[in-house]
Amino acid sequence: MAAPPLPPPDPQFVLRGAQSAVHTLHFCEGAQGQGRPLLLSGSLRGLVHIWSLQTRRVVATLDGHGGQCVTWLQTLPQGPQLLSQGRDLKLCVWDLAEGRNAVVDSVLLESVGFCRGSVLAGGLQRWLLAVPGRGSDEVQILEMPSKTSVCSLKPEAQARLGMPMCLQLWQADSSPGPLLLAGYEDGSVALWDVSSRKVCSRVSCHTEPVMGLDFDSREARGVSGSAEKALAVWSLDEQQALQVRGTHVLTNPGIADVKIRPDRKILATAGWDHRVRVFHWRTMKPLAVLAFHSATVHCVAFADDGLLATGSGDQRISVWSLYPCT
Repeated sequence: MAAPPLPPPDPQFVLRGAQSAVHTLHFCEGAQGQGRPLLLSGSLRGLVHIWSLQTRRVVATLDGHGGQCVTWLQTLPQGPQLLSQGRDLKLCVWDLAEGRNAVVDSVLLESVGFCRGSVLAGGLQRWLLAVPGRGSDEVQILEMPSKTSVCSLKPEAQARLGMPMCLQLWQADSSPGPLLLAGYEDGSVALWDVSSRKVCSRVSCHTEPVMGLDFDSREARGVSGSAEKALAVWSLDEQQALQVRGTHVLTNPGIADVKIRPDRKILATAGWDHRVRVFHWRTMKPLAVLAFHSATVHCVAFADDGLLATGSGDQRISVWSLYPCT
């Protein structure tokens, strides 16, 4: 007889104290000389909490979004600066150096949708920011910190893609300029050449809006999840053409977030069914179902050392050590 499958592990620890639903998570590596990264969380009530994973307590609370849900967090690689995006139509730039927690700049957004921004680091002082634009189907590209508009990416009217739902800026070795992957309300994923403002390729991945995507630039493969009960895996060839490679049916509908671990070994999905599902990235073999949370899981995040954090509507953040990085 085959041995029964091992039960899923328990979280390494649980962080309580967010005081409302957790909608976004981000690991801040190498912060403040600590051995472990800091974990940043954004909540429904508009607060950003900075957690120490050593003490497992909040070390700072940032309040910059007027009580409106924080939907996206990202630190900049060139220095201790944090970006936070909220439903108050504002993107705040925070200075976290030497224990500071001050808003040093902000960008007014023109779309009240659910689309999170994306950053591409350029030189030491300059970086690109992609955010939803003024038109319901537009993506705005800004050069920061000058806030200079680079371009607005608007699909052709007959395409009828709907709103952009998720964005990922990246730079390919084969392309002189930046590229943008965008998941849309109609369930498609499009690749934009930012310099020429043209869609290189578009592929229909889902029958429902794309809620989250991630891209492995080394393998030129990506994955997306939507409101339906399937994950789509797609690839990008040397001619910058997207192609669906397979779909993986899930037990229940609704994926709020999907992330590939930095070592490209596993990926995790955040489910509306309160579950976190873990897959082997190369084969898409299911590895584990983490059934800890008691409400929708809104977000997942990986640290460079492989730690997985998951945030939920139950106001808890669970931190897991799964399949350690080798």
